[in-house]
Formats: sequence, C-alpha cells, structure tokens
Amino acid sequence: MVTTKAKVFITYAIPDKGINMLKEKFDVDVYDGEEFLTKEQMLERARYADAIITQLRDPIDKEFIESLESVKIIANYAVGYNNIDVEAATRKGIYVTHTPGVLTEATADIAFALMLAVARRIVEADKFVREGKFVGWKPKLFLGYDLYGKTLGIIGMGRIGQAVARRALGFGMKIIYYNRRRLPEDIEKQYNAQYMDLDVLIETADYISIHTPLTKETYHLITAERIARMKPNAILINTARGPVIDEKALYEALKERKIAGAGFDVYENEPQLTPGLEKLDNVVLLPHIGSATYETRDKMSEMVAINVIHALEGRIPPNLVPEQKTIFVRE
Repeated sequence: MVTTKAKVFITYAIPDKGINMLKEKFDVDVYDGEEFLTKEQMLERARYADAIITQLRDPIDKEFIESLESVKIIANYAVGYNNIDVEAATRKGIYVTHTPGVLTEATADIAFALMLAVARRIVEADKFVREGKFVGWKPKLFLGYDLYGKTLGIIGMGRIGQAVARRALGFGMKIIYYNRRRLPEDIEKQYNAQYMDLDVLIETADYISIHTPLTKETYHLITAERIARMKPNAILINTARGPVIDEKALYEALKERKIAGAGFDVYENEPQLTPGLEKLDNVVLLPHIGSATYETRDKMSEMVAINVIHALEGRIPPNLVPEQKTIFVRE
C-alpha cells in the first residue's frame, strides 16, 4: 500500500539542518528564490500543505488562514510572531509555534555592538579611512562617548534584556530597567539592577536598549514626548520590534541632534525606512541581523523542524506561542 507523505511548505529557504530533518519524513517544498513571494503566491503553495514554515515578514492574516485546507501547524522561523493571526489559527485548530530562547545571546551581542558602534562612531570612522581621509592622529578626531561608568536603561528585562545586562556589567555600567513586572530581588541583585518607572528611566539613562515584544501596549511605547525627555547625550538602541518606537519622531530628534544617536536592527515599516534616516551620520542601520550567526540560525531551523515533526506525528509541538499553551496543552 502506497502512503502519501505529508507536505511541508517553507516560504523562504532556511539553513539546511532543519530542511534535511524534514526531508527524512515528509515531502518538502522550499521556495528558494531571491524575491519574496507575494501573499497570493504563498497561499497557492500553502493551501494544501500539512505544515507551513513562515518568516516574520510573511503576512499570515485571517484571510490567509481561512483559505488553508489541510494545514496543521504554522511554524514561524522567529521568536516574534506578530505576522500571524494567532486567534484565527486557533479557531481552525492550527498550531502556531516560534523559536524562543535560542536568539538570546546573538541578539544581545548585536544590541551591544550597536551601542559601541554608535557611541564610538565606528561606521563613520571606517568610511573616513576607506575614503583616504585619514592623514594621522588628531586630538578631536571622531570624539565619541564612553560606556564605562554610564547608565544603561533596559526596557524589557526578559532573557535578552538580562543578557544585555550581563554584558553591561563587564563594561562597568550602572543598570536600570523597566519591565511589565518587577523582577525578583535575587535577580535584581545578580545584575545590580534598579527598577524604575519608564518615564524616570527615559530621563535618567545615558543608553537605552529596547527588548520588549510588540503588543498593543508596546506599540509606540517610545513616543515623541518620551524622546523629548531623553538626555542630549542619550543613545537609543532597538533590536526588538520597529513599531515600539515612533520612528518619525525619533528621526526628527536625531536630525535636530536633540539626542546623541541611535542604533537600529528593526524598523517601524520594515524594510522601508523613515525618509531621511539613511542620511544621518549619528545612526547605525542594520538589516535585521540580530540572530544572524551560523550557530543561532542552524538551531532555529532545527527548532522549527522539531515543531513540525511533532505536529505531523500527532504530538503537541514543544514551542507553541503563549496564547495557545493554555488551549492545546493539557496537564
């Protein structure tokens, strides 16, 4: 008797480790083009699949989900999953999974790399040398800001926020933080971290690093009013989600030099930038590479493969998004 293998559709090629795991068990359809598929093109290939592996940029909305015929799981190749209508998927009994935890150290590294790059004007200085303008050491050439002894304000003190705090300790920084819930005292002591109201943190910190998820509550958490309350020497880093910041308001503050600088790995209307942002020399702009290490991306591909394998073999995937854990997980 011939049995048909379950079909897995991957909307954009991921590292081979996960793909090879899936190919051992299933019929795998990988889109390997350079241009992203449109929503309609994705749906054409996903409609009759048993599982879909999606990217953060894929618009998996209610309309898309309701058009699916046989999908059992949507496995997002990312920690975030605001691209997926989880409520619509849950109504259809479709698992939604993500890749939590694995990105922590790589993303914390990028946050700190941005902090250093902006403070010490690394990108500007590199360009200066490449253009043949360096003629010798000068006392005021590319003056920047110290990290040592400065105050780092962390907004969102979860796994990544705490990983950034560990790095900051090595730089002799004072750590203050804001979180939806205050951390237990023993964890605060571990990082010598002081809890503050968000507005007090905004006014106090020399460096501000954002590590919150994107929710209704965190959309434009950093408003024009809060940007106006930052120190003139403040440097703002965002490796979380672009819409957490009112990017247009931040651009205006950066353009007018009302704050010292900013580092971006994510953008409010990604991949589009607020017009003019790319022309500023007090910002560093990265193309959403927080998790872009060989080790991390391999682990992410392994995690999505395991989630898919569990779902298609009749088991509950290990990395359900939080909204589904109380629904699908039974004690």
